[in-house]
Amino acid sequence: MIIDISHHQDPTKINYDKLAKQVKLVIIRTQYGSRVVDRHYKTHHREFAKRNVPRNAYAWVRGINYIDMEIEAIDFFNRTKEFEPVIWWLDIEEQSMADMRGGIKAYVAKLRELGCEKIGAYIGHHLCTKFNIDINDFDAIWIPRYGPNNGKIHTKKPAYPCDLWQYTDRGRLEGYSGYLDLNRLTGTKPLEFFTGEKKEENKTDNKPSDWAIEAWEWGVKEGIIDGKRPRNAATREEIVTILYRFHKKMKGGK
Repeated sequence: MIIDISHHQDPTKINYDKLAKQVKLVIIRTQYGSRVVDRHYKTHHREFAKRNVPRNAYAWVRGINYIDMEIEAIDFFNRTKEFEPVIWWLDIEEQSMADMRGGIKAYVAKLRELGCEKIGAYIGHHLCTKFNIDINDFDAIWIPRYGPNNGKIHTKKPAYPCDLWQYTDRGRLEGYSGYLDLNRLTGTKPLEFFTGEKKEENKTDNKPSDWAIEAWEWGVKEGIIDGKRPRNAATREEIVTILYRFHKKMKGGK
């Protein structure tokens, strides 16, 4: 389960031991604009860190001009850097300036300058088109769409491509009696992209299956394949490269 929390989830009402056992990733709010610092973000980070739950961080964006956006980015970074979040998320739900596209670009550029490697955008579903945010500025996109909003998975997914889908703000998990925002992966990025954990290598991936050995060795010998990752899924560019090499071979090329 992937959850996001803020000071609305009071630590005194959380059994972190129980909650942590159900959570694969937690995204914790640092601030609401620059002036409102989340009252419990440090506690949330420390408690989940004690229990080895990977953490991201997010900040609600409220900059009123380009300079203000940069100031918010600096505050977000300085307040959060000690916790080393895997991804720094911008929570974009409010039109705080006329040129939101340009303002967000200034915010992201400042975070990059400060050394943030992965930056994501949480964008209200109804604002994706209105704000015209340049999604190429980000490493991941996170969109809410609640549908029946009864705390359960439903079929009304976001109408825009995204990597994380917040499907309810009325979720329930053991360890906290109130509502929780629940999220799930919905793109092509694996959980490890968000947690920073390295997926354990399957040693059998380095060897072809018994039924494929003869064909695999032929492909390597003929230069059609590179001989790597025999049991891994191929990308479209890898497939077309294999077909291209085979085509050239059939035409007598090298």
